[in-house]
Amino acid sequence: MVNLVEAQKPLLHGLVKLAGLRQLTVEIEPGTVMTFWVPKDKIPKKKNVTKEIFPVGKTSVVGSGNNDGMIKRRKKEKPAVVLVHGFAAEGIVTWQFQVGALTKHYSVYVPDLLFFGGSTTGVAGRLPEFQAECLAAALGLLGVTVCTVVGFSYGGMVAFKMAEARPDLVKAIVVSGSVIAMTDSISAETMERLGFSSSKELLLPETVKGLKALLKVAAYKKLWFPDFLHRDYLKVMFNNRNERAELLEALVISNKQDDHPPPLTQNILLLWGENDNIFNLELAKTMKDQLGDKATLQSINKAGHLVHLERPCVYNRRLKEFLALVNPQATNE
Repeated sequence: MVNLVEAQKPLLHGLVKLAGLRQLTVEIEPGTVMTFWVPKDKIPKKKNVTKEIFPVGKTSVVGSGNNDGMIKRRKKEKPAVVLVHGFAAEGIVTWQFQVGALTKHYSVYVPDLLFFGGSTTGVAGRLPEFQAECLAAALGLLGVTVCTVVGFSYGGMVAFKMAEARPDLVKAIVVSGSVIAMTDSISAETMERLGFSSSKELLLPETVKGLKALLKVAAYKKLWFPDFLHRDYLKVMFNNRNERAELLEALVISNKQDDHPPPLTQNILLLWGENDNIFNLELAKTMKDQLGDKATLQSINKAGHLVHLERPCVYNRRLKEFLALVNPQATNE
């Protein structure tokens, strides 16, 4: 029996390639690798190669020739934008409606976080700080020295951690449907309000019924798919269950550990679905106050937690406005 979710991947990958991206794997250290979609001009020029493994300690080198040529290429470099996915799908599935909208003016990087897609590690680390550390290391190996990070849900938490740890690398962040840190009080209140016993029950469904329940709370409008598509999605997108359960367990911290928000120096856009049932707009307003004057909150109506998928045109317009603000050179080339 053909798995239709798996079968549509070549079509999606083909569209992403038309937008100018290619898939590769970055080896961060022995046993730790991250899969990425990256601009095709940022990978080694080899015939018939769409997947390249970068060994430990090596960085991506694009182009050759005299120094004048290298200087000219640097002047025309597009600003880097990194799109970091949430917990229910790998990177390119999450950001399929954003990639094509950004590639004209930006170098777009779409990673799979550890235990999503083809990314994995033998290291015991499960904290979002470890995800952020590995993502920053992989970007360094790809030659990215400064970027704007766009994070959704779990990816937003990773984005906040990377911005805190590497202000030299992260110049600005955009976050949707997320929190700075998942405290035990936020976790308990959210699960009680949604009617789930734990974040594992919500985010790691094992049955069609469980997946339907997740989609019901994540989307503004009711989404209908036949049961066989739900089963196919469960098989394709919810692998590495034990490791992902450990990621969820490591995500929650005590309220005492979150007494003081991190002193972030970056410009921050909180881009929210007005009807987000998981992390509601009131939570976003509180977070905006915690982050201070550097943060701006914008909401999109008739959209839930999956705002970038439900209202992609509005989301992309707001995102591009912010990116143009923090990267004015990108639209003036």
